[in-house]
Amino acid sequence: MPLALWALTISAFGIGTTEFVIMGLLPEVAADFAVSIPTAGYLISGYALGVVVGAPLLTALGTRVPRKRMLLGLMVLFIAGNLLSALATSYGLLLTGRVVASFAHGAFFGIGAVVAADLVAPHKRAGAIAIMFTGLTAANVLGVPMGTWLGQSYGWRSTFVVVSALGVIGFAGVAALVPRQPRPAAAGVSRELASLRSVQVWLAVAMTVLGFGGVFAAFTYVAPMMTEVAGYTPAAVTWLLVLFGVGLFSGNLVGGRLADRALMPSLYGILAALAVVLGLFTFTAAGKVSAAITLALVGAAGFATVPALQKRVMDKAEGAPTLASAVNIAAFNLGNALAAWLGGLVIEAGLGYTAPNWVGALMAAAALGVALFSGALDRRPARTGAAEPAPEPAAVR
Repeated sequence: MPLALWALTISAFGIGTTEFVIMGLLPEVAADFAVSIPTAGYLISGYALGVVVGAPLLTALGTRVPRKRMLLGLMVLFIAGNLLSALATSYGLLLTGRVVASFAHGAFFGIGAVVAADLVAPHKRAGAIAIMFTGLTAANVLGVPMGTWLGQSYGWRSTFVVVSALGVIGFAGVAALVPRQPRPAAAGVSRELASLRSVQVWLAVAMTVLGFGGVFAAFTYVAPMMTEVAGYTPAAVTWLLVLFGVGLFSGNLVGGRLADRALMPSLYGILAALAVVLGLFTFTAAGKVSAAITLALVGAAGFATVPALQKRVMDKAEGAPTLASAVNIAAFNLGNALAAWLGGLVIEAGLGYTAPNWVGALMAAAALGVALFSGALDRRPARTGAAEPAPEPAAVR
């Protein structure tokens, strides 16, 4: 794989760390600014909202800019947002810094996925996308635990300083290693927007919202489920999250290889496996060992969908994949927010901390249904095309 892919991976590691590390630092931030934990939690939802808005917006605005230059600009935005967070003198400034950094997130992954795919041969594109997303999964395994420890030991601001430094390293790597990719002659806002008229693009986005959202229905409430149902101590939750991250890491790589071999059949199998594992989690959560194993499997099956879903969107964008790719990145965050809300509803209804698992299973099953419908649409033109050549001999006279 080209060295340029690893520059994208390092940048993705920094971006993934800043997205998730705030979850472990909420008590410190809340105490520093004298706000409640729920109020501090808006730093998470504000970031997610920034990704949903910023991904398509910045990508659309940057369609006339060469992709490498756009990636460098996004890393500058990321560094600025994290430095503002580190130097924030009020909760409002910290929230602003988070939103600024989040704007870089969606557009970077959307454009970066296109760049990663262009760096390799067509039959290796899903694997290349998976390698870039390895940075995001590694952030869950290494970046978040280390960033949480750093923030708890030396103050939460130190975490954002270090993440800013990671951004600088990522910027340097992209500048030095990613080859110039001039804007394609036919590219532009109108053509990128036209790609969004494809039914297949929106079906792929729907798969992302439902499929990956199913993972977060369970993961959002993993701490109370593991402590109140499985019987783990609060201190053990950190290591359980690392285990989940290992699942994400391995699933991402395996999913990329499977998608390069046979994209849609792989997607059918992965989504089916995800639905089954999430359904089983409702029952396996009652035991410590079974809960830990299932948690890792949820992470593996969930992130195995990512390269396939991202490649599916890009393939169906008809030669203008950048905006569609960014929209799909926003869809991941939209799915996370939707699943967290639905999971909270069933808990508040008194159905227990395991109820979000079957909500996630239903979402993954719905994603499988959408995938099967999308695959059927792929096959329908082939049958039509096979019937059309029949009149050809009569036309030659």
